[in-house]
Amino acid sequence: DKLHLFDAFLVTASCSDLYFSWQGQSSGGMNLNVLRPFRFLRLLRTLRVLQSVKVFSKLTMLVNTVAASFMALFWSILLLTIVMLMAALFLCQSLSHVLEDETIALDTRLWVFRMYGTSTNSFYTVFELTFSGGWPNYVRTLVEEVSATYALFFFVYIITVTFAMFR
Repeated sequence: DKLHLFDAFLVTASCSDLYFSWQGQSSGGMNLNVLRPFRFLRLLRTLRVLQSVKVFSKLTMLVNTVAASFMALFWSILLLTIVMLMAALFLCQSLSHVLEDETIALDTRLWVFRMYGTSTNSFYTVFELTFSGGWPNYVRTLVEEVSATYALFFFVYIITVTFAMFR
């Protein structure tokens, strides 16, 4: 079997690397650290033994279920990222006029720029308010000092994203 030859090669290379490093010599100019990912693959091959042991049948079923759900997880994360990006871009665009509005306090304008002034800052802020649970910290200043209409946006966003998509 080719996999047995692969295992034999890895074991031989690991033993020679260990022997030469123990002797204080180099391993003949060959860098055997390249083989470390292959050692991990060999470890994964040993997990196949769990399938043949009757005691681990429930564990095998659980691992297969988790592996089968990875595509659904991928699409869920992609959908959530797109929704967060749309919210971040909306906030960045809708708050751009605040930065030039002299009637709003300078501290508030600086806070708005720091949180929502660029698309990157806005996306990171939306990421934090989505996942941290501390969303009032990012919303209260906008609602109280910029415009109360942002309360409607955040009400819809928190209800749909945090509660509907997560639960």
